[in-house]
Amino acid sequence: MNSIGENCTQLKKDYDNCFNNWFSDRFLKGDTDDSLCAPLFKVYQQCVKEAMKQHQIEFKEIENDYLGTKDEEQKPPPKGS
Repeated sequence: MNSIGENCTQLKKDYDNCFNNWFSDRFLKGDTDDSLCAPLFKVYQQCVKEAMKQHQIEFKEIENDYLGTKDEEQKPPPKGS
C-alpha cells in the first residue's frame, strides 16, 4: 500500500521492511526493544505530517469515529473552503 504522499511511499516501504524484519527476527524471539526502526519511523512520520498539511487534513480529523454515524453519509466540503 502506498503512503498518503507520493514522496513518502519509499519511506513507508523502508519502515515496513524494517518493522517486519524486527518483528519476525527479534520480537517473536522475545526481544521487545523496538528502537531499531525508530529513526525510519520518525522520518516517515514527518513526511506523512507534511503530506497531510498539503492535503489540508488535520490530525484531529483522523481520530474522529465516523463509521455508523450520520457524519459517515455527509459529503466532504469542497477543497479550498
